[in-house]
Amino acid sequence: MIDDDNAYLADFRARLDLPGIIDVHTHFMPERVLSKVWSYFDSVGPLTGRSWPIAYREDEQVRLKTLRDFGIRAFTSLVYPHKPEMAAWLNDWTAEFAARTPDCLHTATFYPEPGAAGYVATALDRGARVFKVHIQVGDFPPGDPLLTPVWGLLEDAGIPALIHCGSGPAPGRFTGPEPIAELLQRFPRLRLIVAHMGTPEYSEFLDLAQRHAGVYLDTTMVWTDFSEADSPFPVAEHGRLREFGERILFGSDFPNIPYSYGHAIHALERLELGTDWLRQVCYRNAAELFAVS
Repeated sequence: MIDDDNAYLADFRARLDLPGIIDVHTHFMPERVLSKVWSYFDSVGPLTGRSWPIAYREDEQVRLKTLRDFGIRAFTSLVYPHKPEMAAWLNDWTAEFAARTPDCLHTATFYPEPGAAGYVATALDRGARVFKVHIQVGDFPPGDPLLTPVWGLLEDAGIPALIHCGSGPAPGRFTGPEPIAELLQRFPRLRLIVAHMGTPEYSEFLDLAQRHAGVYLDTTMVWTDFSEADSPFPVAEHGRLREFGERILFGSDFPNIPYSYGHAIHALERLELGTDWLRQVCYRNAAELFAVS
């Protein structure tokens, strides 16, 4: 139990001699979109399936201050469409948000629709540094033919897509490692950040990382008490956590988490994988991937 997140995180950064923490999995959205997301969690929707109280239900400026007070040096504004004709205006919003929020990694998104390649090219021209893809919420296969030019653009640009493709917290029609394996066969140079370590198909997504140098994984919610209760990470895979330490990135899911931010970091510490592993995961890997100075 952490009594004071600010104090704990300040001590964590000091002990590891870190200039800050980079969080690759945070959500900033247009207010009306975020309100609908929170309402979905409040209603215990079918894609969550359990009580999920939002720990940081504050307005945008308060949430930004909270992250900065925690020592978060860079973060994302993950947005995701659930229907056509939504992604382009979300990208307009994230571009504006990144312009007024210099510590935010400019984030964009897409959906399988005829204009996807055009607005993805526009987002890249604007300086997007990461794209969010939500296979579960969007309910589409990553190999949809309408996305073929999109994946080609991202592969050529070397810009990663942070993709929720695991079957947790509830399986979707197109979730799981198989569609991602097929995608990587077609686009072997693609950079993908697998959200939530691929919960609950942890081993299978580590297998993909073993076969593809461009596959990263983020720690979002994994090893927390909340996640371990339903989808425990296999202890037998701890050795591969060390093996792929250079391709694991810290993520929190802030503000949509049902526990304190500090608990997400503490969950990593109690793995006892060493201070250098923590430095890599909490700062160095993302700093290198996104050229954060």
